[in-house]
Amino acid sequence: MAAALEFGRSARSTVGIEWELALVDKDSGDLRQVAQTILDAVTPEGGGQHPHIRQELLLNTVEIVTGVCNTIAEAGKDLTLSIEQLRELTDPLRVEFMCAGTHPFARWTNQKVTDKQRYATLIDRTQWWGRQMLIYGIHVHVGIEERRKVLPIMRAMMTYFGHFQSLSASSPFWGGKDTSYASNRALMFQQLPTAGLPFQFDEWSQLEAYVDDMLKVGVIDQFDEVRWDLRPSLRYGTIETRIADGSSNITEVLALAALTQCLVEYFSTMLDEGKELPTMQSWFIQENKWRSARYGMDAILILNNAGDEALITDDLPRLLTMLEPTAERLGCLEELRHIDTIMRKGASYQRQRAVARRHGGDLGAVVDHLVREMRAGKPL
Repeated sequence: MAAALEFGRSARSTVGIEWELALVDKDSGDLRQVAQTILDAVTPEGGGQHPHIRQELLLNTVEIVTGVCNTIAEAGKDLTLSIEQLRELTDPLRVEFMCAGTHPFARWTNQKVTDKQRYATLIDRTQWWGRQMLIYGIHVHVGIEERRKVLPIMRAMMTYFGHFQSLSASSPFWGGKDTSYASNRALMFQQLPTAGLPFQFDEWSQLEAYVDDMLKVGVIDQFDEVRWDLRPSLRYGTIETRIADGSSNITEVLALAALTQCLVEYFSTMLDEGKELPTMQSWFIQENKWRSARYGMDAILILNNAGDEALITDDLPRLLTMLEPTAERLGCLEELRHIDTIMRKGASYQRQRAVARRHGGDLGAVVDHLVREMRAGKPL
């Protein structure tokens, strides 16, 4: 019999955000391996981990995380404070923050792995693919007050997988080349063991059996090593979305977080009202993942289990209208409406390609653009 998986206690629809930031040289735009210097400087007296600034796989990356927040605006303040604190350290080093699903021209072969056993174990096992994980993302946690809701809400969230990936797509370039994908990161990350789309379980006992099997055969040592694009976070009592490419500015981060929080709350309310949540065949979801990674905001997505389709830009207004009452109740209507900003100004991959065209293919100009968006806090 599989061991029980305890799901942590969390207040309903509270939110937490994790944002991975690349450290780039102010002059060259290339990645700088200075994360340990920064982390050492922010280590609390007596040791331990800073509550909002964390280590990542590569020494060119730091991750900033919020506390448990009641509103998206509160989470935004947490992230802004962390960036301001970090800039006091990075500005004298002539280091800038940049975020996109991938760095436009940096070479994975030049990157150094953080000196930590869990990362060494990962690289030892995954080798060529693991060394290539020069990628950046955003994770959004939303609190679930009852374990019985977790799997139905996860299945319903998967019907909007393509919307999240298209809106956040920001990794068209890899190693100095245009991949012709909107999100190259999405298809790279799924090469790791246990990464990619989650299984659609109907019962909690099925999840427990899966985890028991993975532990038994040595694929994982703990549940956190299940790297699905969408997963339950047992420790926090949340659903964690890991779909989105890294965003270059806080406006887009908060827009995507608001969309996540609203959808989770919308489906949670449906369960309270005894309504059936939407689901979709796993092969349709897999196809939507590929379409949104390839075509981004030009993707024609499969909308339901009947196989109806629509261009994402035609379906997003319907989705936003559906979620407006929920956003008002949660106090995140302003942040949700910035999804319109993404549609109007283009997703990050579209803006990056436009900059590259204007500068004759110079990807250094693309890095400059991403750095400026980070400083401005909005799409430019």
